[in-house]
Amino acid sequence: MRNVLVTGCSSGIGYCVAKGLRERGYKVFVTARKSADIQRLEAEGFKVIPLELADPKSVEACAHELMLRTNSELYAIFHNGAYGQAGAVEDLSRDTLEKQFAANVFGWHQLTNLLLPLMRHQGYGRIIYNSSLLGFVALPFRGAYNASKHAVEGLADTLRLELYDTAIKVCLIEPGPVESRFRANALKSLLDHVDIEKSVHRDKYKGAIKRLEK
Repeated sequence: MRNVLVTGCSSGIGYCVAKGLRERGYKVFVTARKSADIQRLEAEGFKVIPLELADPKSVEACAHELMLRTNSELYAIFHNGAYGQAGAVEDLSRDTLEKQFAANVFGWHQLTNLLLPLMRHQGYGRIIYNSSLLGFVALPFRGAYNASKHAVEGLADTLRLELYDTAIKVCLIEPGPVESRFRANALKSLLDHVDIEKSVHRDKYKGAIKRLEK
């Protein structure tokens, strides 16, 4: 039975991918951040590893636990855990942008680098990046998320070229909108990190909030 790690499985694409892989006979390890999500996934029979992608120590602990539980055999990583920071570029602080990249780019990169030696040792593997349509086009008021997905695509394509002479294959997926908690999380991050009332884009934000609340 082949072992697969799927990150960001509390809802949406990650959850559906994990269910689909399990139905196809893979031994699926999933990650989530919140205790409630971890408990729910465990109740559904998933093998859960806590993971906060923005925390380097959490990423290290996840990789270590995965290697212990799989006896260091891993067929594939499906990178999916991420969130969308909404807001005009001029309204985003450096700290807000760094948080977006910590979760959406740096965590993925660190986890890949921790598990890639394992794949090299066994002589095969799959590294799958779930990017977005916004990884190759941009939308206004999505600057942080646009930039993080462009960065993911640059890293993924470079890694693909660097692994061309191995049996470790790199794949990139660019989905459009799907039904998940992504909109609700994006709305929360907007309200938490952008001072809407002081922004020159105040009226546009109000329209965006109505769309995110649907």
